[in-house]
Amino acid sequence: MISFTQVCKRYPGGIEALRDLSLHVGAGEMVLLTGRSGAGKSTVLKLIPAIELPSAGAVIVAGQNVASLRRAAVPFLRRRIGLVFQDHKLLFDRNAFENVLLPLAISGYSPRDAGRRVQAALDKVGLAERARAMPVALSGGEQQRLAIARAIAHRPALLVADEPTANLDPEYAHEIARLLESFRQVGVTVVVATHDAAVFADCGARRIVLERGAAAG
Repeated sequence: MISFTQVCKRYPGGIEALRDLSLHVGAGEMVLLTGRSGAGKSTVLKLIPAIELPSAGAVIVAGQNVASLRRAAVPFLRRRIGLVFQDHKLLFDRNAFENVLLPLAISGYSPRDAGRRVQAALDKVGLAERARAMPVALSGGEQQRLAIARAIAHRPALLVADEPTANLDPEYAHEIARLLESFRQVGVTVVVATHDAAVFADCGARRIVLERGAAAG
């Protein structure tokens, strides 16, 4: 599903976020990216949906070289990917149902199909009864589950999550880990950047440790 071959990512000022990084993630696999702050975890996640492009090397996602995609083709790549951001990016002037609905509406789903997908996604993450709640009324764990519902409503083949258990108490963190594992069990490829690999200890995930932009060991 994902292949990085000798990938480098440099930012202005000579900052090297990734250096000669090679890694592979198989279809239906769950992989944890771990390492200290600044190791390059978030950069890897941004390269997968072509939010950023590599400075050198090849990033192949679902058989496509992201660096060579035309701009018009990028949205089609992203439709295969569910993105869970570290800061949730929820819209606090819309309720839970509307937060999940908006990306589907923008993508052109019919109102009927979009509504079914939203309801199914909220049910999957345990928020079916909170569909009309505003994000401010949700707990931290519920907000994270809402972000995941939004990411999976279009039924992606690949789910990418950046620190999904950060700032959650242990009970909520383990709940989110189990939820992500449930997607792997139905064939979704899951890539998670995390500082807390222990939370995912029972998820059967493979761990890739990054150190200064390269795979350790």
